[in-house]
Amino acid sequence: MSIRIAVDAMGGDKAPGEIVRGAALGAKEYSDVNLILVGEERLIENELRSPDVGSLAPEVRERIGIHHAGEVIQMGESPALALRKKKDASIRRAVELMAEGEAECVISAGNTGATVAACALLLKPLPQVLRPGIAVSFLTGNSVCTVIDVGANIQCKPAHLFQYAVMASVFSHYILDIENPKVGLLNIGAEAAKGTEILKKAHELLAESNLNFVGNVEGNDIHTGKCNVIVCDGFVGNVILKLSEGLSFHILDTLEKALEAKRPEALEDVRAEFDILRRRNDYSEYGGAPLLGVDGIGIICHGSSDRRTMRNAVRVAREFSKFQVNKHIVAELASLNT
Repeated sequence: MSIRIAVDAMGGDKAPGEIVRGAALGAKEYSDVNLILVGEERLIENELRSPDVGSLAPEVRERIGIHHAGEVIQMGESPALALRKKKDASIRRAVELMAEGEAECVISAGNTGATVAACALLLKPLPQVLRPGIAVSFLTGNSVCTVIDVGANIQCKPAHLFQYAVMASVFSHYILDIENPKVGLLNIGAEAAKGTEILKKAHELLAESNLNFVGNVEGNDIHTGKCNVIVCDGFVGNVILKLSEGLSFHILDTLEKALEAKRPEALEDVRAEFDILRRRNDYSEYGGAPLLGVDGIGIICHGSSDRRTMRNAVRVAREFSKFQVNKHIVAELASLNT
């Protein structure tokens, strides 16, 4: 059975070129994927005729369609205002296709707020879900830690945090293949009495559930492998995401420059290992971050996404659909009576 994915071809710093080319690579790799590239038709057609895309086999090209959208929501625009003013914006049109049943998934590297707002405006929440959350996965040693929320909801109630734990646990189990994921609540200390009243109440809800809750965790636990899921509000989560990304590349660049200055011959010996470390910490390897909790599949990619990111985002969207993650989230929430 084919999976229809609407791609916001105009969203992102490298749109439409890298977005179109990466999505096409995803269609080439997965024969059950059908793409709808949403945006300025003339520009998309030009990219599809480029040498690296134009060499696609006819049967692959047949699975790539175009849906024209004449406007783009820029990174600096107010999401709510832009969605009201720009009815023909590419991200709005892509989400509309999903809302109308023409697509099962949407992928965008554009304005994150606009993507979240469009999904909230045009799609229904999953049954019992109070607020959607963006989930980002970090590689930690031999495992993966998924942090939720990283930007969709900056003012969380205890019930929101609890539902984030449920949804991210389901995602971790079915997509990341983690049996009985360990869940932690991000706080300023490990003791149950630490933190705000919201965090204390969230701790109670998690402790009373059948989730594999390990208690409060601190910021230095994110990358140690202590948990498979860490729950926080979107403000804190977004800071964690940007800090982790910036710090990891800063450390690698600093080490590489130090070796190059003092022992250039040693740098050549370890350059391959440096490249491996960069890939382990590169969001491009994991595609995009799913917006959990909406009746559809929304994959949010980094603004600087390139073709590799988009190809992997197609993979993530395909797996999300294939393993029916939303169906399992609904069932798990229903069993917990949240």
